[in-house]
Amino acid sequence: MSERAAGSIYDLGYRRYEGRRLGRRDAVLSLYVHGLRAAFGLGRRTRSKIFPMGLGVVAALPAIGYLMAAAFVDIDISDAIRAEDYFSSIFFFPPAALMLFLAAVAPELLGRDQRHATLPLYFSRALSREDYALARYASMATALLALTLLPQAILFLGNALVVDSFGGYFQDEWGQIGPIIGSSLLISLFFAAIGMVISAQTGRRAFATIGVIAPFVFLPVISLILVGTVENIVGRLGIFLNPFFVIDGFTYWFFDSAPNFGEGGTLQTADFAGGWYFIFALVVTALGIGLLMRHYGRRSL
Repeated sequence: MSERAAGSIYDLGYRRYEGRRLGRRDAVLSLYVHGLRAAFGLGRRTRSKIFPMGLGVVAALPAIGYLMAAAFVDIDISDAIRAEDYFSSIFFFPPAALMLFLAAVAPELLGRDQRHATLPLYFSRALSREDYALARYASMATALLALTLLPQAILFLGNALVVDSFGGYFQDEWGQIGPIIGSSLLISLFFAAIGMVISAQTGRRAFATIGVIAPFVFLPVISLILVGTVENIVGRLGIFLNPFFVIDGFTYWFFDSAPNFGEGGTLQTADFAGGWYFIFALVVTALGIGLLMRHYGRRSL
């Protein structure tokens, strides 16, 4: 009978983890912060930061340009850019920058995890499928909020610097702060819901990017045709197909103001009260979040 081989035990220095074990809340927070950093390319190569941060600068171009002009030319406060006009159809750069930012970032936040098959690793821990969807959505919405709120904050402070009395301007215009925050928040939530639910359908970045851009390019064309040619309630309802006109409608409603488009503008032709745009944006946002959670709730992912 052969002798049993003698075994040796080596002390490799492994130590049992005795620290605090983080739970579900910390996992959601970590995923949210990771998504927010990824949205602006933080912690990655320089070229990953150029496009999202460049779009942030593009979104702020009207505010920056106004401040530069005010530094060299005596501008009357009546000529100032109105906060309610900033993301309207009057200015091309801010809404276009939001659309391109959404099309670039949303597929990055969701598609990378699908392509690299890391979703099962997330779901094997305390993080639930619904937690993942909400954390990614919150990251996208917060990133958009930076692009919507910061330029208007710059514009508000710039207008305060134009007048003779800085404190007097705040005393007269402090009522704009609430509408600025409210409209910026709803624009961010509304756009994020559209972009994220589309991006979740495919892990291929090119397809997701095209899918996000498509509604912002083709639906406005259909909307303009319906509102301009069909002279009944169906034609008027076409205004809600255009995401840009929707944000115009509820933004002016937030500010209790009227669009400065002149007579015959599309919003005037549709003739809906601003509250309807607000309700529509809330419904689309809630529907988008619900569809996103339902998508990631599937066991096949």
